[in-house]
Amino acid sequence: MPWLTIALLLLFGLLFIAVEVIFIPGTTIVGFVGFALLVVGVWMGYRDLGNEVGHYALLTVAVLASLIVYVGLRPKNLAKVALNTVNNATVRDVRRADVALGTVGRTLSALRPAGTALFGDERREVVTRGEFVASGSDVRVLSIEQNRIIVAAA
Repeated sequence: MPWLTIALLLLFGLLFIAVEVIFIPGTTIVGFVGFALLVVGVWMGYRDLGNEVGHYALLTVAVLASLIVYVGLRPKNLAKVALNTVNNATVRDVRRADVALGTVGRTLSALRPAGTALFGDERREVVTRGEFVASGSDVRVLSIEQNRIIVAAA
């Protein structure tokens, strides 16, 4: 029965090393636990099963652990899980005016004093200086104050 314990220690030690290298690199706790399981497993192999089995266990563990580290840390394999693309997307900043001063548009709703206007094919929320403007009327952009487009009947 000691061979089963030794085999499980070595198996779990190799699994912990693989998890450390491939799935959660940089934590080192999982790697240290895996290394400790491998050391205890090899030590028990020497103690309980003799020198010959201990040598085989040590050689097998060394080869498999080296293979796991080599395969896990190859740049080709790291590129498969690394983020290599650059996001160049932009958002519309409301602080920048996208409607120029003096632009003429048509109201989509009545402005009392706020409502919606169409400038080209862009819908924008607009505000008058207090006057009423009927729906479907032409309006001209007077000014842009922070995030408000101020219009008047054209």
